[in-house]
Amino acid sequence: MINVSDLYKNYGSLEVLKGIRLNVGKGEVVSIVGASGAGKTTLLQIMGTIGNPDKGKVFIKNTDVFLLRGKALADFRNRHIGFVFQFHNLLAEFTAVENICIPAFIAGEKPGKAEKRAKEILSFLNLAERAAHKPSQLSGGEQQRVAIARSLINNPDIILADEPSGNLDSKNRDDIHSLFFKLRDNFGQTIVIVTHDKNLAEMADRKITMSDGKIIDN
Repeated sequence: MINVSDLYKNYGSLEVLKGIRLNVGKGEVVSIVGASGAGKTTLLQIMGTIGNPDKGKVFIKNTDVFLLRGKALADFRNRHIGFVFQFHNLLAEFTAVENICIPAFIAGEKPGKAEKRAKEILSFLNLAERAAHKPSQLSGGEQQRVAIARSLINNPDIILADEPSGNLDSKNRDDIHSLFFKLRDNFGQTIVIVTHDKNLAEMADRKITMSDGKIIDN
């Protein structure tokens, strides 16, 4: 599903990624761990096409993504990749359903169909009764589940998560961890998770350890 070859990224004189090579199979749940500054988030951003490498290739579903430009790249990202971040990034003035529908609207989906799909996902996540609630009316765990629902609305092939449980208490953290595997088992998504949480890292099908811009254990 994802093939990364000879990936390099510098910020000025700082070498952040140093020749990363990585393959992630369809339906695989992979965790990426390592100390702060190891390059984990930079790698995730480049795999998600929201960052550009200085050198190297990223193939997603056999598409060389950085040969795409402008709207073509944005459309590919919107349809094939879902993102979950440590902070939910929900829009405060919108309800849960409205927040979830945003990527579908960007993709040109009809409002009625998008809303129906959003409510189906909320029901799957046991949040059906929160559909009309705004973020301020939701708990931290509920907000993060809405953010996960938003990542699912276009039925992407890949979910990329950056510290998805880092802002949650232990109960909600465990629920979110279990949810990723439930999503894979029910929807078949490929999931890559950057995390400092040892329990989540060990739950993955494969744990990748990074240090100083390199993969040192795969």
